[in-house]
Amino acid sequence: MSGNLTAWEKVEIARSPNRPTALEYVDYIFDEFMELHGDRTSTDDKSMVCGLARIGEQNYTIVAEQKGRNTKENIERNFGMPNPESYKKGIRFMKQAEKFGRPIITFIDTKGAYPGITAEERGQGEAIARSMFEMSKLKTPIIVIVIGEGSSGGALAIGVGDKILMLENSVYSVLSPEGFASILWKDGSRKEEAAEKMKLTAEDLYGFKVIDEIIKEPIRWSRKNCFRKCWRKFKTKNYRNY
Repeated sequence: MSGNLTAWEKVEIARSPNRPTALEYVDYIFDEFMELHGDRTSTDDKSMVCGLARIGEQNYTIVAEQKGRNTKENIERNFGMPNPESYKKGIRFMKQAEKFGRPIITFIDTKGAYPGITAEERGQGEAIARSMFEMSKLKTPIIVIVIGEGSSGGALAIGVGDKILMLENSVYSVLSPEGFASILWKDGSRKEEAAEKMKLTAEDLYGFKVIDEIIKEPIRWSRKNCFRKCWRKFKTKNYRNY
């Protein structure tokens, strides 16, 4: 499959604009999905999608980071970088899932939480920490799936689960390779070397027992093939009865 790819090549695949977004996976996997909005305190941040989904008679709560397919959509979705309101919205619906006994499935796909001044003024760090804290207390099953780039606190905030899965060509780390190189060597151009040292690929993390399973991807990667081949396995798994 992708065993011959370098860590940096997998980072580039994970960031590909042609890679399926969270909503495309949700549309393919579930029989029905109804999006829910707002954190009940301020606004609805579209970089995080929450809602109710169904497979057969089993209901789920979905919390997913959503990138855009083009420039217009990316601006609307804040390039998949959640604001504090996103995490507050996620907490709201995850607690609702616990109340009604629904399993939670989160989809991670972000370069990180939005680092702007306005987000910091509204408590970005506290919102990330609160999300992780609340998820650690939930008594309903949580499945975490890394579908693309999972980076920094923006990914970790919805990454506390009972089962953590990664697509074969996704990556998951505490910061980007560029950030790692800039901090460690003061040279962001050493990003490829940084990617190798960070051990951020699915194979690396599975070896360290950070994740529970790798979902294979086809050699000739495309949205259609990924839907048909990668997620057939997910749908036939017994996660609905986890």
